[in-house]
Amino acid sequence: MNKTIIISILLFAFLTSNAQQKKIWNETKKEKTERLAWWTNDRFGMFVHWGTYSLAGRHEWVKKREKISDDVYQKYFDNFNPDLYNPQEWAKLAKAAGMKYAVITTKHHEGFTLFDSKYTEYKVTNTPYGKDALKEWVDAFRAEGLKIGFYYSIIDWHHPQYTIDRVHPLAPNTDKEYKELNKNRDMTIYREYLRNQVTEILTNYGKVDMLWLDYSISGKHGKGREDWGSVELMKLIRKLQPEIIVNDRLDLKEYAGGWDFTTPEQFKVNEWPTYNGEKIPWETCQTFSGSWGYYRDELTWKDNKQLLVLLIESVSKGGNVLLNVGPTGRGEIDYRAESALLQMGDWMKYNGKSIYGCTQAPEEFEVPDNSLLTYNSKTNRLYIHLLDYPLQNFTLKGMKGKIKYAQFLHDMSEIQIATRHGAWGKEELAEQDVNLRLPVVKPNIEIPVIEIILNEKN
Repeated sequence: MNKTIIISILLFAFLTSNAQQKKIWNETKKEKTERLAWWTNDRFGMFVHWGTYSLAGRHEWVKKREKISDDVYQKYFDNFNPDLYNPQEWAKLAKAAGMKYAVITTKHHEGFTLFDSKYTEYKVTNTPYGKDALKEWVDAFRAEGLKIGFYYSIIDWHHPQYTIDRVHPLAPNTDKEYKELNKNRDMTIYREYLRNQVTEILTNYGKVDMLWLDYSISGKHGKGREDWGSVELMKLIRKLQPEIIVNDRLDLKEYAGGWDFTTPEQFKVNEWPTYNGEKIPWETCQTFSGSWGYYRDELTWKDNKQLLVLLIESVSKGGNVLLNVGPTGRGEIDYRAESALLQMGDWMKYNGKSIYGCTQAPEEFEVPDNSLLTYNSKTNRLYIHLLDYPLQNFTLKGMKGKIKYAQFLHDMSEIQIATRHGAWGKEELAEQDVNLRLPVVKPNIEIPVIEIILNEKN
């Protein structure tokens, strides 16, 4: 056989084998789009970080930040008794804010589980509270018609076999110290524990709509897919809950089926995120302040307009927002978070149509100054969010012949369309532009929204 042909066959076999290794399951782009359809429609969800760190009241990473030993940290477990925990109130608050789904920490890095696991004693049912807090949460949120998601930390600061890495509270300074600390720890045992607990949360609580795994640690003294057994773990997840949506923190980015959406954390993206040149589903997770867990003395809280702009701008770039609350040790949503959510809910009540089912506007529509655009392709409506309210005349460039009707979204009051500027109509517009005549007084809405009903394209 020709040597060139043999080499070609071997190369093809290698590439085929490699391609097979990079696939978790078979799913077409169309099937994935349909599986994610509810999530890309709903756009806005609640994140809940709650654990024994809530008693410390100074960040969910307090054990790492202050290098607290297991013995000292045990006091938070021994005193965990959220007597005011009422997940029905949480669910009602999420719904009032306009949220459509919610994700809760079943286990955070501290290793404490909010569910009754068979594989650990470090669980909520062994605290003074004594009940499966996760089951109560699931029942409450489902009763309000909200989709449910589970956060699960693949990092674990409590498990005795979890090897010390650089984000662990016991992280030392030298390679020699790492080796010494880890000589009796076995990640094989921890990987089995990880699989067992993921199996529990995806088996014992009915249908789970989203799984939020957190997180791989790149670089020296970090952890990646081999440490977690990510490929087999994801195959298990897909088997247990075929319709579930999973984030991208298992270090499986190049694996088909290894993730569904990306997760920019605590920042606004400049443009719709891409992977291999294609736009991908994304969701930014954000806090009201600088902490995910309850932080009594943290004061850098975002105001109402900042939060609304975050939501609108994310949707304007094709993304979702998962906004976090950190309940107190007694089981109540922080009053500052509750107030912020209710304010957002006031806006969403009247302007939610510009969020749900919406995405980035087609490039043919030029974004006016001090505004953000969202677009609903099903209803063929364009939404203009006025971040700074203009004085009477509002010019839309290149919109001549495209507008069927214009109105404020909050009250459906008509906005008149003119071909000239000014009260006397003396200033001519560019040929393809139109002018909207807005009332002098800004509507009683934090960010007013103009709804443009577009003409059908020929």
